[in-house]
Amino acid sequence: MTIAQNIETIRENIARAALEAGRKPEDIQLIAVTKYVDASRIAQIQPCGVREVGENRVQELLGKYDFYKNSGFGIHFIGQLQTNKVKYVKGKVKLIHSLDRLSLAQELNRFLPDTVQDVLIEVNIGSEPQKGGIAPDDLPAFLQAVSQLSGIRVKGLMCVPPPCGEAEARRYFSRMRELAQGLGAQAFPNVFMDELSMGMSGDYMSAIKEGATMVRIGTALFGPRV
Repeated sequence: MTIAQNIETIRENIARAALEAGRKPEDIQLIAVTKYVDASRIAQIQPCGVREVGENRVQELLGKYDFYKNSGFGIHFIGQLQTNKVKYVKGKVKLIHSLDRLSLAQELNRFLPDTVQDVLIEVNIGSEPQKGGIAPDDLPAFLQAVSQLSGIRVKGLMCVPPPCGEAEARRYFSRMRELAQGLGAQAFPNVFMDELSMGMSGDYMSAIKEGATMVRIGTALFGPRV
């Protein structure tokens, strides 16, 4: 299968899942996860209309940054971000999906004070000790603190559920939707619950059925990483 054929299949699946949930397929954004994918292969998604890319590592993002900028891609940072790497990312990326601690929020707020960085809060929806993210019960207090930082605008939530299969993952996605709805009703300053970034190659259809607005897809699009 070519990259173009993979994208066609993914879009068909997105449309089917959206319609089953009574949603519009165009309301779901496909983010191509480009970890370990070189620029020549990434360029193949352009004629297919995929304009959003997600990078996991700062060093790799910087190596491709000029290519992304010159090609008009929207860049998302989807990996864990170290505080000492904030200066390399803020102002370069459209959206950071992985805000997972107050110290990182404060560092994002400190750099480029005249620039507002859009972020998503990473939620540790499976309560996994080896993963980053804010515990669901801690979200209100965390958002209250982050809402006071003028250099950050929270656009929604993100999660990576435990490896459990698509049917079981849907339970976690449903919980994420409930969290977003509840937090949105609390009306924190600079906090919006417009986006739910959830669902990857193995479970994105379930995520869409539970309200995902962004799906992050790498292997199903580019093939296995080598």
